[in-house]
Amino acid sequence: MRGVDLAIIVVYLAAMPLIGVLVGRKQRSAADYFVGERSLPWGAVMLSVVATETSTLTVISTPGLVFGNAFLFLQLAFGYIIGRTIAAFVLLPRYFRGNLVSAYAFLGKRFGSGLQGTASVTFVITRLLAEGVRLFAGAIPIKVILGHYDIHLDYWVIVVILTALTLIYAYIGGIKAVVWVDVIQLSLYLGGAAVAAIVLLNKLPADWATQASADGKFMLVDFTKNLLTSPYAFVTAVLGGAALSMASHGADQLIAQRLMATRSLRDGQKALIGSGVIVTVQFALFLLVGAMLWVFNGRKSVAQLGLQSPDDVFSRFIIDDLPAGVSGLLIAGVLASTMGALASALNALSTSTVADLYQRFTKRSPEDSKLLRHGRMWTLIWAVVFAVFASLFSTTKNSVIELGLAITGYTYGALLGSFLLGLLIKKARQVDAIIAFVVTVVVMAFVILGVKFSAKTGGLIGIDFSKAAGDRVALAYPWYTLLGVVITLVVGGLLALRHRTPDPKAAEAEAAGETAEVPAA
Repeated sequence: MRGVDLAIIVVYLAAMPLIGVLVGRKQRSAADYFVGERSLPWGAVMLSVVATETSTLTVISTPGLVFGNAFLFLQLAFGYIIGRTIAAFVLLPRYFRGNLVSAYAFLGKRFGSGLQGTASVTFVITRLLAEGVRLFAGAIPIKVILGHYDIHLDYWVIVVILTALTLIYAYIGGIKAVVWVDVIQLSLYLGGAAVAAIVLLNKLPADWATQASADGKFMLVDFTKNLLTSPYAFVTAVLGGAALSMASHGADQLIAQRLMATRSLRDGQKALIGSGVIVTVQFALFLLVGAMLWVFNGRKSVAQLGLQSPDDVFSRFIIDDLPAGVSGLLIAGVLASTMGALASALNALSTSTVADLYQRFTKRSPEDSKLLRHGRMWTLIWAVVFAVFASLFSTTKNSVIELGLAITGYTYGALLGSFLLGLLIKKARQVDAIIAFVVTVVVMAFVILGVKFSAKTGGLIGIDFSKAAGDRVALAYPWYTLLGVVITLVVGGLLALRHRTPDPKAAEAEAAGETAEVPAA
């Protein structure tokens, strides 16, 4: 590490909180804090959505995936575009018609406060785990950097520092600060990745693409892998990616809140669908860097390079092989992705806590200034909790991007399934939906932890709660959300057969949606 790199990193760490505070310092109301008074341009929201879902997992992990599975990860992105398009036209209109600030408020209108609270608590737990992985991933390159200066800090210390810097602008500026800082941060890490690709190109032989292609590193689709056990079988990746994206971008408050901050339904739809296209291009860029790194490292495996996991490949290149200034730019980009994702999570958790839990269960409608204070208070509380949760993942040896995606498998199916249950099965009551929700989470935990398949044949071996190893592998994670949706719909649908007439709340929710004002462009 050179002085110029360190200077870039320090300037970035100081500038981002300052910019966020300046952008969002004048909060006029709770609605301004939570959804920006529904006045944000769709282009900025689109970029913010991409920055929110990207985090360090993408920047650090995606290039390393090429060392094991070529470009096959991009198949998931094809499914993402499909899933976001469906969510844009099926789920997003319900949020705008109801003039909502929380995605789970729709469940409250359709079923009742019980399911709304259940969904919100589930969202909180899922976010704590998934964002904990992201936050820990952001500490990885920082620890390596400090090691070059013979400064050795524990991961938890680095996590606390990153959290504190992010909290400054998330606490003061609300969703406006988060979105606009996201735009800057996205530009920073994508620009850094592009510069890294250019630097690599100048270090590689002229036939580097031929070498990578000969090793199969540009393989984009695979119809031969087992559908049940391989996340990169084409059908598994596309269908699973579509279901995952419908859940993450249609039924998860983290993303839905940004979309509800746009000026109109049409703007929200453009932001959502556009984010799918941009994230696909982004994945392609990072995978291209990975293919270059494969040749740059002598076409050696992760083990042959003496590295612990594929996540270390790009990190080591950033630290050891990039020229002065460029290395600092890339590291600032890694920090940008970490802080952006964390700020988004803090704002979304604060919104859900106030709108879905506090207001619903206290049955109070406090004045706007008090809601604003509650929003900021919960932003602070969740920041402290995140710092604790991020330390839980410091011993993992797996790819953190795959770990982060697998965590959502426990709950995303139940969340998305509940929305679809309310839309498709008019007879379903709140108790039906809650039972289906709980059953789905329990069954998915059982499937993910206990059901094992043969790694060679893909056939079912049986129930085994020991860690997957050798010939025993778990169900491929892209199936988790889709399987959860099916379970929720089947259980909820069967329970709904007990009722002879549609749920009155279904008609009430539909009528409320039709008469509610849609924010104008």
